Amino acid sequence: MSKVDANGSAKPRPASTRRSPTPGKATILAIGKAFPSQVIPQECLVEGFIRDTKCEDASIKEKLERLCKSTTVKTRYTVMSKEILDNYPELAREGSPILNQRLEIANPAVTEMALQASLSCIKQWGWPPGHITHLVYVSSSELRLPGGDLHFVTRLGLRSDVSRVMLYFLSCYGGVTGLRVAKDIAENNPGSRVLLTTSETTILGFRPPNKARPYDLVGAALFGDGAAAAIIGADPLLCHGESPFMELSHAAQREGFNDVFWAVHPGGPAIMNKLENTLKLRSDKLECSRKALMDYGNVNSNTIFYVIENMRDELMKREGGEEWGLALAFGPGVTFEGILMRSLS
Repeated sequence: MSKVDANGSAKPRPASTRRSPTPGKATILAIGKAFPSQVIPQECLVEGFIRDTKCEDASIKEKLERLCKSTTVKTRYTVMSKEILDNYPELAREGSPILNQRLEIANPAVTEMALQASLSCIKQWGWPPGHITHLVYVSSSELRLPGGDLHFVTRLGLRSDVSRVMLYFLSCYGGVTGLRVAKDIAENNPGSRVLLTTSETTILGFRPPNKARPYDLVGAALFGDGAAAAIIGADPLLCHGESPFMELSHAAQREGFNDVFWAVHPGGPAIMNKLENTLKLRSDKLECSRKALMDYGNVNSNTIFYVIENMRDELMKREGGEEWGLALAFGPGVTFEGILMRSLS
């Protein structure tokens, strides 16, 4: 069995007991995450949201209370704060023209969260940022030109010749799309190391409740803010400290549904219940997804990385854990993105 550190994360098994990476195949070498400082326990959300939006409709409050109980979310993080509402009171007023104000808040917040998640990831990777050759930057929460990728490169101090790919407004499936793009880059550019970062905030969608927009309450009850990052590369330099834990492969059914692990974006409990029932999955198969939803809410494109981190730690705890699995995310449309993964733990 693997050991567990003081933070509850599984430590890698000795190299002799780990699966060997396939030559030329992209692997995840490190993963990181970051959140804003404002924490919202789910049981406190309703009173705060109703107060901040000055809503006096008792029926809306009752509906939001019911939704909050049904989401299974326990904790979320948010950029929104009393200071922001004091500086931008129009955010809580119906009908105010507030796109510019939203972007003034969201753009720097998205970059800052992406920066902190990437620093955490790079620290885990153990190599200096100068060895990063490519950047894949994912967000559905900012809008500007030059894009956030350029601001991010400057803040993180990456090389000026880093190749950048920006993926905007893919919503919840953006994280898995980013993995696919990073995989293609890593496997077609020998020696490359790709930094994939995703960062999201709900600021763009924050507005007072209105009976004409009932779905707004679902967002208020379910979504949170945060960022994630991963280093992707093929042919890891094991003798120089690189420690891959997942290998990215082509999506194809190799085994029965219950014979593989599942890293599913937890868009909400209804999506996971439907997937579980349709594929007749064992109840434990989506446990890592349900835990991510409970701890952070639906954080858009980032959430799949919180699930993958949970899956990594879970597989490291188990002897004879599943070798193959599927990362899957759903988005508007309905659109979904999937990628076959191989655990190297």
